[in-house]
Amino acid sequence: MSNAHNEHESVIKTPKQLVAAVVAGFLVPIICIILLVQYVTSEERTGAGSQSQSPEAIAARLKPVADEGFTLKDVNAPKQLQAGDAVYKAVCAACHATGAAGAPKVGDNGAWSARISQGYNTLVSHAVNGIRAMPPKGGNPDLDDVEVARAVVYMANQSGAKFKEPEVKGAAPAAAAADAGSASAPAPAAGAPAAPSSEPPASSAQAAKGATNGASGGTVSADAGKKVYEATCQACHGAGIAGAPKFGDKAAWAPRLQQGKATLYDHAIKGFQGKSGMMPAKGGSSASDEEVKAAVDYMAAAAK
Repeated sequence: MSNAHNEHESVIKTPKQLVAAVVAGFLVPIICIILLVQYVTSEERTGAGSQSQSPEAIAARLKPVADEGFTLKDVNAPKQLQAGDAVYKAVCAACHATGAAGAPKVGDNGAWSARISQGYNTLVSHAVNGIRAMPPKGGNPDLDDVEVARAVVYMANQSGAKFKEPEVKGAAPAAAAADAGSASAPAPAAGAPAAPSSEPPASSAQAAKGATNGASGGTVSADAGKKVYEATCQACHGAGIAGAPKFGDKAAWAPRLQQGKATLYDHAIKGFQGKSGMMPAKGGSSASDEEVKAAVDYMAAAAK
C-alpha cells in the first residue's frame, strides 16, 4: 500500500513550487509566441505599411528586367560594329564556307591567291559594292562598310593574306559627316560607276528601279519583274546556285508555290536561310519591295 501511495504523490510539495509552476506555465508559451512573431516580422515587408511602393523600391525590382534590352536605347549612340568572324558566320559563310556561286572557300589558299593579289582595297570594294554573283555586302545592306571590311580581312587572312584590321574613324569625322548632310549622299553615287564595269547587271537593276519608282501607286509592271530577275535574281535562279530553284523548274518551285505568295514575298524581301541554301534580302539588290514582288511573280508564273 505504501508503494502505491508514493506513486501518486505530486512533484509540487510546497506553495513556492506551485507558484513557480503556474508562472512557468504562462511565461513559457508567451515567450515562445514573442520569439516566433519577431522571427516572422524580421524580414523586409512588402505589403501595406512598408516602403515597397516607393520609387526606389520599384526601380530596384524592375532593374533586373529593364537592363535586359527592354529599355529605350539612344538612337544617336555610336553603332556597335561586329567583328569580322561574327559577320562571316552570319552572312558570308552561306557561300564562302561551301563555295556556292563560285565564291572562294575560306581556307582555300589557291582560290584566294588571285583575289588577294588584287589588294585589300579592291577586295573590300567588291564586297561592299558587289561583283558578279556576289551581292553588295553579302546581301545584308544593314552592315556597315567597316563590318564588311573586317569580314574580308578575316576571310583573306584565313586563306593566306596578312591584311591589317580596318581602322574605325573617331566620333569627330562622324559628326562632320552628319553636319555635311546632303554632301555625304553623293559619295555612294560617286563610287557606284566602278561596279557596273565588272557587274553590268547592277546597273540594269538601278535603271529598272529608277524607271519604276516614278509610279505613284507603288505598283510595278510585269516587265519590271523581268528586268529585276535578269539584273539580280538570274545570278542564282538561272543556274540553281546556293539551293535556289532554277527558273522554270516546276518540280523545284512546286513546294515553294504551295507556301503561298505572301510567304514567297516575305522570303524574297527579308531574306531566308534553310537547309538547302540561303536567299539574301532582296537578292542583295537595292530594288524596292514592289519590284521584288514583281520578280517573284515573274519567276512563279514561269514555273506553273
